[in-house]
Amino acid sequence: MQNNSAIGESWEEVRSRIFTPEEIAESDLRVALIGELIRARQERGITQKQLEEMSGVTQPVIARLERGTTSPNISTLTKLLAPLGKKLAIVPI
Repeated sequence: MQNNSAIGESWEEVRSRIFTPEEIAESDLRVALIGELIRARQERGITQKQLEEMSGVTQPVIARLERGTTSPNISTLTKLLAPLGKKLAIVPI
């Protein structure tokens, strides 16, 4: 991202100055997980309410998770991913 002289620093510069590398990595992982969950749900044409019925996770929890206003825990993620044909895996980077 380029600097905009009217604004000052780019978001990447501000982000790296404000947050630790660990905080940035955690945020990036959370965004990737939530993005994949939303993408998988939408690709299958499943509403949040339908996912609630399939997973047992309530629709308001799904909505908060998708908005990013709450951090997903592993048990909630696995409940949501299974009916979407996905699983959580730890792989080498």
